Amino acid sequence: MTKKQWSLIVLAVVLGGLSLYLNQDWFAHDVIQIHSRSRPAGRGFFRRNQRPVKSDTEPVFFAFDRKLKLTSLKVIPLSEIETNKYPQPIWELVSTSNSAPIVNFAYGMRIRGMQPRVPGATPDPLVPGAGYRLLIEAGRLKAEHDFVAVPSTP
Repeated sequence: MTKKQWSLIVLAVVLGGLSLYLNQDWFAHDVIQIHSRSRPAGRGFFRRNQRPVKSDTEPVFFAFDRKLKLTSLKVIPLSEIETNKYPQPIWELVSTSNSAPIVNFAYGMRIRGMQPRVPGATPDPLVPGAGYRLLIEAGRLKAEHDFVAVPSTP
């Protein structure tokens, strides 16, 4: 084979490898999709001792695109994130050993296998119209989701 043929083969292999790298997302991280919505709580949704935090807002429900074993969960006001380098969460849970896989939960609800980072801490009530950020970790995966607390209707 001539030098020209070898260089064309090498060029084809390099272009093929670059094409696979750019188009197949082989090195992309898994993405967790989080959805939230506010609506009045139904009577049968919550089990005993798992009612959300009482506040002037509708309960906020979160859902994932698949079951996750959460290792960390935080809710931080957006105003804190904008003004502080180290914002304080109003609700923070960590997994003690092995949390139960979940697909959805409500703000302030107890999640099996998780407990407050500060023993005895309870979630602060949400302020109507304020923006918040939910930060979750599930093993090596991390995700965040911004939401706004909707005022409750009488």
